[in-house]
Amino acid sequence: MGTVISVINNKGGTGKTTTAVNLAAGLAGEGFRVLILDLDAQASASLSLGSLGEGASMADALFDHLPLSEAIRPTSIPGLDLVPGVMDLANSDVILADVPGRENRLRDLIASLDGRYDMVICDCPPSVSLLVVTALVASDHCLVCVSPDYLAFEGLVALTRVIERMRRGMGIDVHMLGILMTMVNPNLNLTKTIAGKIRSRYGAIVFQSELRRDVKLSEAPFHGKSIFDYAPSSAGAKAYAQLVQEVLSRCDLAPTGTVSHVSS
Repeated sequence: MGTVISVINNKGGTGKTTTAVNLAAGLAGEGFRVLILDLDAQASASLSLGSLGEGASMADALFDHLPLSEAIRPTSIPGLDLVPGVMDLANSDVILADVPGRENRLRDLIASLDGRYDMVICDCPPSVSLLVVTALVASDHCLVCVSPDYLAFEGLVALTRVIERMRRGMGIDVHMLGILMTMVNPNLNLTKTIAGKIRSRYGAIVFQSELRRDVKLSEAPFHGKSIFDYAPSSAGAKAYAQLVQEVLSRCDLAPTGTVSHVSS
């Protein structure tokens, strides 16, 4: 059913949605058939891709048994489709609490697509909720975004422990694809210190790619575009292009041969 990656963090404001959208766009630019599932009630990934909320959503598929294929809509990016988020996802813990096999719900939905996509990217809500658990059950890999500040670092330590407990206690077969440092300000001594602590503690798990603060990354969602379409020469585009290559390498995947718009 293709490679499934959940982009997660239990803390908001870490560049999680920006990463999910631009990673998905970058993979599509490499010729892969990509689907992004917006699991966040704020629907930020959907808004970033120009989706205004009409039609079927992720909630319809998760809660009302709508076939996932009927909630898919194309984006302006060739090769990238979307299942949009909606505010109803905020009630997922309550709605799914008594559903038998709830932890497998998303995995079954993705499997129903029968290999239609090479890559599925799940943009998860900023929590460790039941919805995030279902995403991890459905995923081959998880990617954690973290900003190099003290509280985010402590949150990262707690989150990685939670994931490991889930792996052991629930038999979740999800692997840590990597930790991505975002919103990096290399001119701050504290940033350098925390970034050093993250790399020292987690070693090769941390991506070499780092996302520095770039106003173009903030502007792109307003225009409903990925960073590659909005500002292809920006520092943010170059950093996400590097991340795409690292992800492909870690997933042991090669570009399909399609001309890429993200390769440098």
